[in-house]
Amino acid sequence: MSVRLVVTLNAAPGKGSELARVFRDSCAEVMQEPGCEQFQVFQSVLNPDKLALLELWTDQAALDVHAKVNTTRAPLPEGLHVGGGEREDYEYNRVR
Repeated sequence: MSVRLVVTLNAAPGKGSELARVFRDSCAEVMQEPGCEQFQVFQSVLNPDKLALLELWTDQAALDVHAKVNTTRAPLPEGLHVGGGEREDYEYNRVR
């Protein structure tokens, strides 16, 4: 069953565009991972320092592999974000 992640990130004041750029650069790389169907970052129009990362994985196993790969990636540059972000997981159930 597909797993949808919605991750909300808060950039440091005035750093939203820079943080979005960092995530956009990694999106193409993550999209090459097995089981990744979507990995996109969106920047709020009303609050440019708020970002939403939308992920869609074919199943929990693919997401678990992604989590392991993430431990090998360089951390985000210092001073770009505030807090650890907030993650919500959803299961995708097609109704039609």
